[in-house]
Amino acid sequence: MNLSFFIARRYFRSRKKKTFINIISIISMLVVAVGTMALIVVLSVFNGLEGLIRSLYNTFDAELRIVAEKGKTFELSTELLELVQNTEGVVSIAEVAEDNALVRYQDSEKVVKIKGVSKEFLDQQRLDQAIMQGELQLKNGEIPLAVVGAGIRNELSISLENDFYALRVYYPRNVRPGTLNPSKYYTQQNIKPSAVFSIEKQYDDNYIFVPLDFALKLFDYGNRRSALEIAVGPTHSIDEVQAKLQEKLPAGFLVQNSDQQHSSLLKAIKIEKLFVYIAFTFILAIASFNIFFALTMLAIDKRKDVAVLLAMGASSGLIKKIFLAEGAIIAFSGALIGSGLGIAICLIQEHYGLVGMGMQTAVKSAYPVELQITDLLFTALSIILITFLASFRPASIASKTSIPSHI
Repeated sequence: MNLSFFIARRYFRSRKKKTFINIISIISMLVVAVGTMALIVVLSVFNGLEGLIRSLYNTFDAELRIVAEKGKTFELSTELLELVQNTEGVVSIAEVAEDNALVRYQDSEKVVKIKGVSKEFLDQQRLDQAIMQGELQLKNGEIPLAVVGAGIRNELSISLENDFYALRVYYPRNVRPGTLNPSKYYTQQNIKPSAVFSIEKQYDDNYIFVPLDFALKLFDYGNRRSALEIAVGPTHSIDEVQAKLQEKLPAGFLVQNSDQQHSSLLKAIKIEKLFVYIAFTFILAIASFNIFFALTMLAIDKRKDVAVLLAMGASSGLIKKIFLAEGAIIAFSGALIGSGLGIAICLIQEHYGLVGMGMQTAVKSAYPVELQITDLLFTALSIILITFLASFRPASIASKTSIPSHI
């Protein structure tokens, strides 16, 4: 800072001081423009990633999901099922029994999540667009079939065409201490794979869908269920149906929408976005030192002009407003240029995907972006606040100029 003021003083004593002030003002405007553009682009990328995650999860997740508030299962009674079915807006209920199990195929094995679903799950058509091999079915007559994630298929080298090998699924039992027979320690069932799905790595590497009765027998759940997955009618609001169900269900149940099923992940993205916004706001605040410097030099340079205005009857408040307006012009010009560039970059990326993910296995080849009006508003508010703080001190200096006696 001392070096900057030394250079400034040298220029003040030269004939080029006005040119120097103009250059500093232009640099200030460009710095604000670059900071605004970067902030809009980065926030839009976070919006795009959040939207991408939601779209991926919506393929896998139900619109509404009823789970136990405590524990991983609950008792499903006829009364409970009828209560949910009779709720306005509910068009389909898929019963779910889900737990971890060991799967072996030939000489390979892996711990996966076995998700047993009733036939209503297929009616909801959530996996229709995700099938990459085979036919989406969970039963062939009375023979149970499995729909396997692509990651599991690759790791276990599963072949859908090979009828000689089936998936062997093992699930531990609750046995009394002292049991000597090893077969009593686990339940084992075989099932043939019928299709392979691909949604997102987290699901592809961990999930196998099986018929509900197969899972109930494997887990020995009886009337217990892990969840009820609900499809809502197109003419009804998900939030309204969720509120009705939560009100009607007895204590101990939670009704979750898609976002609430992954609340921790979405909260993490929002927190990251908040910290990025704060970090870039600090960068804009540092850039505002240029505005402060330019206005301070301008206040020093225009002392005679300010004195003339004061002698003509102008108030100190008017002088302060003039310099605040000067700072606003610099900042808002940069903000408008930066906003235009940021919006243009986002629209180009959205339509042409110029910046890629850089990974062949990525769900999307290019970085997703999504412009939101709230981001533009918060960026504008940040610039207004920073501009006022940066311009206030120079404006106060200029308003305190005294009228020389010779005027």
